[in-house]
Amino acid sequence: MGENEDVLVTVDRGVGLITLNRPKAINSLNHHMVTVMAQVLTRWEGDDAVRAVVVDGAGERGLCAGGDIVAIYHSAIADGPEKGAEARQFWYDEYLLNAHIGRFGKPYVALMDGIVMGGGVGISAHGRVRIATDTTKMAMPEVGIGFIPDVGGTWILSRAPGRLGLHAALTGVTFNGADAIAMGFADHYVPHDKLPSFKDTLLREGIDAALAAHVSDPPASALAAQRDWIDECYAGQTATDIVAALRSHGGPAVEAADLIEGRSPISVSVALEAVRRAAKLGTLEDVLRQEYRTSCASLRSHDLVEGIRAQVIDKDRNPKWSPASLAAVTPADVEAYFAPADRELEFS
Repeated sequence: MGENEDVLVTVDRGVGLITLNRPKAINSLNHHMVTVMAQVLTRWEGDDAVRAVVVDGAGERGLCAGGDIVAIYHSAIADGPEKGAEARQFWYDEYLLNAHIGRFGKPYVALMDGIVMGGGVGISAHGRVRIATDTTKMAMPEVGIGFIPDVGGTWILSRAPGRLGLHAALTGVTFNGADAIAMGFADHYVPHDKLPSFKDTLLREGIDAALAAHVSDPPASALAAQRDWIDECYAGQTATDIVAALRSHGGPAVEAADLIEGRSPISVSVALEAVRRAAKLGTLEDVLRQEYRTSCASLRSHDLVEGIRAQVIDKDRNPKWSPASLAAVTPADVEAYFAPADRELEFS
């Protein structure tokens, strides 16, 4: 058994167990946690005594609320040659981990209970067996802090039915377990109160037995039920077109327009382009390479520092975006986010 303050690691009856262990921070990922997970998965993949892996989060609030954005903030405002270096290395290693999970050679079971956002999606939604529950609260909320959906999120968003992925990416809206299954972020629905029994059956009898005994039919997806207006309104060429269509449609579409207009205009515009480009890329690794470029570009932007400041540093919830509106974002502004990074993401 290996253990540290941030990640708990053990093997029980041939199943490798990884528990993210920062419950006060809703298990937000720091660089050390990413490193530990990468090392453990590499070791277990070559260990015949380990037949499967289960990942969950400590505490009652969720699997993982995302990456440690306070650390990103301090890296972004550092002086001299260290400016941004820590953040870039964190993302580099995190995206390598996301790719490894996507191609992991043994069953990788993610218990996506409670809050699963940003980086939490990256360490769960690329696994082979993805369990959502009635308490799942999932989102790719990056545009709210001047960032772009990452961790392979645009791979899944771009392949969601219709334009549901664009809706999720541009609004940052939270969706539930049934929605997560409908959108392709999860596979199975297990009620929250059955998770201990599910895990116990998995350890005693294996994954198939656990699924057979505890999986339920999910409720109807409320998000999928709104595809008519989502598919229609998100067909616009630009983010400005999309907002205009949402406002013209009325009803719940107006709320989506309000959400988008409260996000970072450059982030929304880049996210729109990133999801569209991801749809044309052939592998998760290709998408992660693109995301590494947009992440590094965000680090050089005004909006990432400003967005994190407003949300979690000063907590005034009043970011001053630049450019200040969607109409002020130019095609050149967007294209700059897709330029090669100083060090490109490479997979061995």
